[in-house]
This record gives sequence, structure tokens and C-alpha cells, in this order.
Amino acid sequence: MQLYNKIMLYFWLFVGILVFIVVTYMGFTEKSGFKIWAYYYLFSGLAFLMFFVRRWMIKRMEKHLKFLAEKEASQE
Repeated sequence: MQLYNKIMLYFWLFVGILVFIVVTYMGFTEKSGFKIWAYYYLFSGLAFLMFFVRRWMIKRMEKHLKFLAEKEASQE
């Protein structure tokens, strides 16, 4: 499960960076400019948000598992 979490963590980071680069490139190369493409930055922001939330949840889960292990060790 930890491998899956790490893969998904960096997947969202990669998606966020890729979408940001593509939207910026399309904004500069299209005739319409950023009028149309600026809204797509929302997808990049959502991908970065997923990255940060997932990272926070992984750290939170690791702390919780450590707490449970300490609790289990103290009961024995």
C-alpha cells in the first residue's frame, strides 16, 4: 500500500506540472491567448491540491501507525 501511495503522490505532482506547462504553452502559441486557456489552470491547481492533500494524509497515517505500534508495545 505504501508503494501505491508513493506512486499516486508523484503522479499528481507530475500531472500538475504537465498541465501547467501545456496550458502555458498553449496560451502563448494560440491566437486567442490566455482568454480561453486561463481556465485550464484550475486543473493544474486541483492536481497540486491532490498532491499536497495526499502528502499530508500519508504523513498523518504514518504518525497514526507509529502511535498504534507504541500503544501495542506498552500494553505488552
